[in-house]
Amino acid sequence: MDVIRKIGHNEIIEITTPVLITWHDGIYRLCADFIALNSYTKADRYPIPRIPHALGKLAKAKYITNKDCMKGFYQNGVKPNSMKLLRIICHMGIYEYTRMPFGIKNAPAHFQRMLDTLFKDEIFKGWMAV
Repeated sequence: MDVIRKIGHNEIIEITTPVLITWHDGIYRLCADFIALNSYTKADRYPIPRIPHALGKLAKAKYITNKDCMKGFYQNGVKPNSMKLLRIICHMGIYEYTRMPFGIKNAPAHFQRMLDTLFKDEIFKGWMAV
């Protein structure tokens, strides 16, 4: 799954500066600061379960299980016309995200919508996907 792709060197574009974060095990993670983009983004008001509601359902649950959604945001692709808004630049060129990165204003809402769509039958039965 390609999360990011190189697009060139000399294009005139709006870009975001990347930031490298070091994880506890010494592995680097590329992040981008999307504050400027987020300030122009209309909020997606898709409901995300609130903690008190989730805890209330968990307290009454007969069974509890979990599934790790490793790299969950990356399961959502980015529309081609939106990729140009998700560009970063470094000494090696200009890159754009092809999958939904962290830090985008509406990423949590899109991710919750994806979970609700995938598990709609289970949610109808009273299950919870968060």
